[in-house]
Amino acid sequence: MNPSAAALRAQFDAAITRVTESCGDTIVYVDPTRVREILAWLKDAPEQDYDYLVDITAVEYRDAGLPIDVVYQVFSLRRKAFLRLKAPLDKREPLAIDSVVPIWAGADWMEREVYDMFGITFREHPDLRRILMWETYAEGYPLRKDFPLRGRFSRAEQVRQALGANPEAHYSMEELSIVQAATELPADMRDRLARGERGKIAEPPRGETTDA
Repeated sequence: MNPSAAALRAQFDAAITRVTESCGDTIVYVDPTRVREILAWLKDAPEQDYDYLVDITAVEYRDAGLPIDVVYQVFSLRRKAFLRLKAPLDKREPLAIDSVVPIWAGADWMEREVYDMFGITFREHPDLRRILMWETYAEGYPLRKDFPLRGRFSRAEQVRQALGANPEAHYSMEELSIVQAATELPADMRDRLARGERGKIAEPPRGETTDA
């Protein structure tokens, strides 16, 4: 059992609702209303130091009476310690939880994917919109258990909607400028990138450094 579980119980008491172990991994169930506070403590407390957010995902179980779990995988690079936290959301209430982007900027796209696939809203997310499906996608949330395997629309209708979408309307100017910049690269560089090759950084002449 990861000793962080006992430390969490000592620090947050009733907000830690359950601790289990599966396949050698410690899983801590937390009160979803305090998830940001708990994760911030795990990151900032010197004795915890979970400085790397590995992933955010969600799990919906076949039993309709069970909640949807928002799952956080964190890792301490210094301590080489892994911890999994789950925040259960009652499906009878709006599916919403606080964003952890203020703690880890890398949570941005992870939370957008969970929102896109499960319909979970992350409060105070800086740019919460679909990331895998187009913005006007109307079939629902593909990883929910009530979602049909073939979708709710015919394949022809799915293609029609995708072709009718206007991607430019859903990207920021910064994102569009990156795409535009790619078209202005030299032809040989574009060819290398298309083949998955990476250029080599030239070493400075002897006696010179790359320091500013």
